[in-house]
Amino acid sequence: MPKKQFTGKEKAAILLIALGPQRSADIFKHLDEDEMEELTLEIANIGKVSPEEKEEVIEDFYQLCLAQEYISEGGINYAKDILERALGSDKATDIISKLTSSLQVRPFEFIKKTDINQLLNYIQNEHPQTIALILSYLSPSQAAQILSNLPQEKQSEVTRRIAIMDSTSPEIVKKVEKVLESKFSSMISQDFAATGGIQTVVDILNSVDRGTEKNIMEEMDVKDAELSEEIRKRMFVFEDIISLDSKSIQRVVREVENSQWSIALKGSSQDVKEVIFSNMSKRLVEMIKEDIDFMGPVRLRDIEEAQQNIVNVIRKLEEEGEIITPRGGDEIIA
Repeated sequence: MPKKQFTGKEKAAILLIALGPQRSADIFKHLDEDEMEELTLEIANIGKVSPEEKEEVIEDFYQLCLAQEYISEGGINYAKDILERALGSDKATDIISKLTSSLQVRPFEFIKKTDINQLLNYIQNEHPQTIALILSYLSPSQAAQILSNLPQEKQSEVTRRIAIMDSTSPEIVKKVEKVLESKFSSMISQDFAATGGIQTVVDILNSVDRGTEKNIMEEMDVKDAELSEEIRKRMFVFEDIISLDSKSIQRVVREVENSQWSIALKGSSQDVKEVIFSNMSKRLVEMIKEDIDFMGPVRLRDIEEAQQNIVNVIRKLEEEGEIITPRGGDEIIA
């Protein structure tokens, strides 16, 4: 009897069923709403699956994970070579094909293992748009290293171009890759992929030293004040307050009105509440808890506004040198 052929969604649903509710719930946290709805519907409608079919789906997923790891280690050709030796040419080709079409191996993956100084020397004289494209595909820490070492006049321009970047055509990505390919390694490009954007800039700037960040943001203020403000809003969010040391939190507590704490903490996580309360007087904690209990429902917009006001206070205190927010590239001496 021929094996039943499952669609990609059916395989995903079977895998989640096999993993159990707890692990599946952890995976769902990383999906968007549409993906969750589609998979939930697929799980609900899935027919009877034999143990053999379930085992086959799990094995298929395992092989894809292995292939992805091989690709990260040495690129497509390296992964294909290992898989061919282990599974045969047909199976290896099938797995690599699934990865490149479904999992979308990111372009420029091969340069992630390239020496940063070597890469910097090669791209620092390129056009800001080309540098922005390459940095968008690197990890935030790698991109931060390169950005910090670019000529100052290029730093803010590259940052701005990353922030306003949306999607890049495969032809352009392929062209840039081909040039790098001749210097470093070989790689294939995929379909349109989301690159750059404000969050990419935030991730990078959160990893650079403060001097580089200050220079970039000051120039951004002049060139595009609206974009600059949007970037600042995302660089330190309310939940990040747990990363501050006790002395800094106590300083923030003194600067913020009690009514603002009550509203902001109404919609915060338990972890944040515990950190804040542990840096308040017992009397103040009791008063704020009482306010939270008796204030009733609060609009999300009001909670977010109160939290943003506190974040603004944190930024102001940092700029004045009264507190330090942990950041990549900083050396902090107690």
